[in-house]
Amino acid sequence: MGAVPAKRGAGTMGAWTSRTQVPTPEPDPQEALDLSRLPPELLLLVLSHVPPRSLLRHCRRVCRAWRALVDGQALWLLLLARDHSAAGRALQTLARRCLPPARGDTPCPLGQFCALRPLGRNLLSNPCGQEGLRKWMVRHGGDGWVVEKNRKPVPGAPSQTCFVTSFSWCRKKQVVDLVEKGLWPELLDSGGVEIAVSDWPDWPRTHRDPLASAATPSNTSSFREWGARHDSGCKYRLFVTLLDAHQNVIDKFSAVPDPIEQWNNDTYVQCLSLNEELIDWLTAWPVTHVFSNIRRGVRFVSFEHWGQDTQFWAGHYGARVTNSSVIVRVCQS
Repeated sequence: MGAVPAKRGAGTMGAWTSRTQVPTPEPDPQEALDLSRLPPELLLLVLSHVPPRSLLRHCRRVCRAWRALVDGQALWLLLLARDHSAAGRALQTLARRCLPPARGDTPCPLGQFCALRPLGRNLLSNPCGQEGLRKWMVRHGGDGWVVEKNRKPVPGAPSQTCFVTSFSWCRKKQVVDLVEKGLWPELLDSGGVEIAVSDWPDWPRTHRDPLASAATPSNTSSFREWGARHDSGCKYRLFVTLLDAHQNVIDKFSAVPDPIEQWNNDTYVQCLSLNEELIDWLTAWPVTHVFSNIRRGVRFVSFEHWGQDTQFWAGHYGARVTNSSVIVRVCQS
């Protein structure tokens, strides 16, 4: 018999050998992520990249040192400084000017401000009726308020639905707590912010407001426009008041235009109260007003509108309103 060839791996030349890999020990997570060893200025820079809500809800609870950083001013000013736009620079300047003195037992108000982002967004809840009548204080007249689909798209609205009134006055109000929304008192009293309010019609038939019964403070411009069905006239009212901490009136605005008649025509008319110029438009525009030069002490905004039809028909043929808004913004000038 011939010789049996040797098997590879049995110690002969060219044999395969097995290599046992020894696993590398994993580093201790606490050692790998121990940010407390960083100098305070580097730790501040790292935390400035964390979302504001996570800073307040999680990072603040890690230890006393982290809590002190989150409660301080430097972290939030660093976060604001990342916005290099003109609006961002204006906001940073305004924030530095009206921040209250730092106190060890009181968190910096910029934390809540950055988390809630109250500037430049609508502070009214449920502005289009996408949640029914939720968040509104309602007084029903006739067959009451209902929510229907828009007859004409409203640009930028969170929902293409609107509130519709009936044959007797329907009233609806919402009070915005500005401090609860993230605006601290010193910012509101600084003179550096203004409050813009608006209400949109859903139907393109509009009517000129002669301004005879509208209380329009100085240094403002406002648009008066609202909507109705073509087969039924309607009435509309808007009342906005700025209130102090005890809900006393500091300033107010009202729009009380003439009723829209039944079988109104298809004109698109906008009235600019600054110069009384009438301009034809191809789309609907809102009733708007800007509170500038706000007096000290404003803490709440009360937004209330009314509507009804002029034919006293059962059902819902009155004024149609949608995308109501209250927006606080840094003064443009």
